[in-house]
Amino acid sequence: PKDFTMLSLFGLAGAIELIGSLLLLVGLWTREAAFIMSGEMAVAYLLRRVLTGASFSPIVNGGILESLLSFLFLYFVFAGPGPWSLDAKRAKR
Repeated sequence: PKDFTMLSLFGLAGAIELIGSLLLLVGLWTREAAFIMSGEMAVAYLLRRVLTGASFSPIVNGGILESLLSFLFLYFVFAGPGPWSLDAKRAKR
């Protein structure tokens, strides 16, 4: 049962990353996809690095990539899509 739970968490994370990255790539629902992916990376950082007994600091516990991606996706939430995105094309209509 515990392995099945981890498998479903990994499957959910993989689905979020696959669908979210494709949406960010074409610029469709950029803010929403980036918000979900930022939350996923924050949860991944907390579950993998902090709650395992390591330090909260990403430099000490080795979670630099997770924290960097979380803040990068959070930047996309506030920056929004670019001028060549599908969101920009939809906004012109």
